[in-house]
Amino acid sequence: MAKRDYYEILGINKNASEAEIKKAYRKKAIEYHPDKNPDNKEAEAKFKEAAEAYEVLSNADKKAKYDQFGHQAFEGGGGFNGGNMNMDDIFSQFGDIFGGAFGGGGFSGFSGGGGQRRVKGSNLRIRVKLNLEEIANGVEKKIKVRRKVQASGTTYKTCSTCHGSGQVTRIANTILGRMQTSSPCNVCGGAGQVIDKKPADADAQGLKVIEETVSIKIPPGVVDDMQLKVSGKGNEAPGHGIAGDLIVVIEEEKHDKLQREGDNLHYDMYISYPDAVLGTSKEIDTVTGKVRIKVEAGVQSGKILRLRGKGIPSINGYGRGDLLVHVNVWTPKTLSKQQKEFFESMQNDEHFEPKPDSTDKSFFEKVKDMFS
Repeated sequence: MAKRDYYEILGINKNASEAEIKKAYRKKAIEYHPDKNPDNKEAEAKFKEAAEAYEVLSNADKKAKYDQFGHQAFEGGGGFNGGNMNMDDIFSQFGDIFGGAFGGGGFSGFSGGGGQRRVKGSNLRIRVKLNLEEIANGVEKKIKVRRKVQASGTTYKTCSTCHGSGQVTRIANTILGRMQTSSPCNVCGGAGQVIDKKPADADAQGLKVIEETVSIKIPPGVVDDMQLKVSGKGNEAPGHGIAGDLIVVIEEEKHDKLQREGDNLHYDMYISYPDAVLGTSKEIDTVTGKVRIKVEAGVQSGKILRLRGKGIPSINGYGRGDLLVHVNVWTPKTLSKQQKEFFESMQNDEHFEPKPDSTDKSFFEKVKDMFS
């Protein structure tokens, strides 16, 4: 079956703002939420379909690809496969969208099947800055996070409204007959429990804010704006529910001398005119330390030297990129009288006449070789 248009799914147009996309998804997600549509496979499918549309349209890069190529943009991977995600996956990734619509303030979803349901705490999101060396080699970061945890001394009792089930059932007489509907309990928020006692430093949900140091292991090869998840390090949920997750957003810092392009790195190396004529060796920076490279005599400006395996490891584990060193011959802007006289004497020397041969490739040929 052909996939439906993402904009059509959310009921928005292509010019919708980020806030409008989020609002539209929240509306659809609440409409088809499994707790409002128990045992309804069609509603569940539409709930996942809305999550898929939102995941793509809320990401600027993916949205641009989708606007240009449609669903074909993600046929090779990199999009979103909502059909293979369960409800916990969707709540974990997008739970903070629901806010207080289900489960009360700070809850991001529910976990479990029939009977009492365990609420899940909301996710936290932080940005972590990494330099190229850390990205190339992987790093463990210790980050201070302010998160809500269960306050010591808080006790709970069974909710008298839903009797611990987390749901309330309503029966109404309609023209079609007696209709029965179930929804999360509005007293306990679906937890099946309410606070019995709590310490003075706890909030209305029996939680308090603490500052905790969280250790985050970041693998080599991450890219800017990539999101990593540390399970269970978001806000805890009341009633001994499931803790939310800590979403770590990678922020790549600009390097002084290296420029990243995918898994490859670029380095601009400047050499003097005498070094270009006579040859030299230069020490340059790489993400794994300094290396010395040889520059042959007669090198032309614009030549690209490839250092294989000196780039960034692939995040998918498919090898490592290269370091491409771009040779730039520096032409002096000011000369002494003697230097000027020397170059004037060489001006008509046949050895200084440009005589490119088949080995001296054009700029476009060099670019082609670089990506081949």
